[in-house]
Amino acid sequence: MGDIDELLIKYLLNETSTEEQTQVQKWITEDPANETYYAHFKKIWETSKNLESVSQIDEEAAWKKFRSKVSAPAEQETVILPIRKKNYSWLKIAAVFLIAVGLWSTYRLYTAGNYTMIDASASIVTKTLPDGSVITLNKNAMMSYNSDFNNNRSIHLQKGEAFFKVTPNKEKPFIIDADKVSIRVVGTSFNVKHLKGETEVIVETGIVKVSIGDMYIELHKGEKVSVKDGATSLTKEINSDQLYSHYRSKLFILNNTPLWKFVGTLNEVYNANIAIQDPKVKEMTLNTTFKEESLETILQVVCSTLDIQQVRSQNGILLSKKVQHD
Repeated sequence: MGDIDELLIKYLLNETSTEEQTQVQKWITEDPANETYYAHFKKIWETSKNLESVSQIDEEAAWKKFRSKVSAPAEQETVILPIRKKNYSWLKIAAVFLIAVGLWSTYRLYTAGNYTMIDASASIVTKTLPDGSVITLNKNAMMSYNSDFNNNRSIHLQKGEAFFKVTPNKEKPFIIDADKVSIRVVGTSFNVKHLKGETEVIVETGIVKVSIGDMYIELHKGEKVSVKDGATSLTKEINSDQLYSHYRSKLFILNNTPLWKFVGTLNEVYNANIAIQDPKVKEMTLNTTFKEESLETILQVVCSTLDIQQVRSQNGILLSKKVQHD
């Protein structure tokens, strides 16, 4: 979204050519999401101008952070011409301001009339939306929902994992956008994980339509799809375990689950750094259920069950085959 940001800056500085001005105005009017984004951007711009003369913080670094955070709900592409860097130096100062006071608190203030932010931060959050739908956000998840939700059931999942139990309404479908992935439902329950350039959708009940551009598939109970950035196809699979529900159930339910997948979940939950280098160890499977207890207890049981060892160092924990001694 950086290109459109820079074009909008030129527009607000009245430095756009006639062609660029027409381009910006067309972009704003062709999608309500674009109009909302422009309104947010303009408010942040106008508020931040007052701070141009007071900051001593690295402007270039702050500007990069600002551009990465102030993002529109959907990707747009445009062709831009270079602009004079000195003319938007103060916007970098605006970014410093936003970062210093807490960018997302400021963003929530500016977007209150359009989208309401939910930031799970360090705790699991359960929220009942205005239409009666219930969402559970895993730690560090962040999403926003349309403030007029009863009429426009639109959600933006910025990052993280969330479980949705959607109230049926055939007249007003429930739509979730996670970057370029769109998820459309009427009444169902499903899990969405949107992290590190990949979006995973797992359906528990009902039917979920997942799409990218003109491509789409329908998922039914027990099915899932994983979509990576740049994907050119959508392929559904059978979901074979219940590991994804750990943040709701407080249980790690493993049904023939490969060790590498369980380790990835443990790293997320416990903020650990567990690694496996041996491909054969990675593919070892587990059929058991763990309560969410100490990581040390879980690893001891895993190692005993699979007859492997854990080696701890300053860099983390390595799981490997036991060393055979003569």
